[in-house]
Amino acid sequence: MTTANPKPGAGATAYIALGANLGNREGTLRSAIDALRQLGTVDAISSFYETAPVGIVEQPDFLNAAVALQSALPPQELMTALLRIEQQHGRDRSVSVPKGPRMLDLDLLSYGDVVMETPALTLPHPSLAERRFVLVPLTEIAPQWRHPVSGKTAAALLSELSHRDGESNQTLRMLNSSTPFA
Repeated sequence: MTTANPKPGAGATAYIALGANLGNREGTLRSAIDALRQLGTVDAISSFYETAPVGIVEQPDFLNAAVALQSALPPQELMTALLRIEQQHGRDRSVSVPKGPRMLDLDLLSYGDVVMETPALTLPHPSLAERRFVLVPLTEIAPQWRHPVSGKTAAALLSELSHRDGESNQTLRMLNSSTPFA
């Protein structure tokens, strides 16, 4: 299923979630953001948030952030480039444990108003609305961003999540109150 495909070369705003819980987490996120600049224009960077792991809890805490990226790459090519950045930072998804520790995790949350489902990529990200560690930084940089299926803003999704049990009670600690770097 694919709808609202952008015109070739037109590009769109992509929202990307970043996470790391091994090694120099902050250095890894900063390096990944630098690499994202090779794929387009970084319009916004959230603060960095320290969060407890979800799923497998016997692992180090994560450092999470979100980025708004203007890119002319089509969604599938952008996802391929994100996977390449992960590999350059030491992640091998073929041997990684799902929800396990990782040097770097880059999730393509959305690409304009594209709605698509392929074996390699689903947009918007299917777990976006259930992840506080994604919604908090996304809401910081784009509170009025609208989910292309539900039509709800990032701020509304976060508010709804705050009223539910489970992961919504996850504690996030902001490590910095200003943009990490422009």
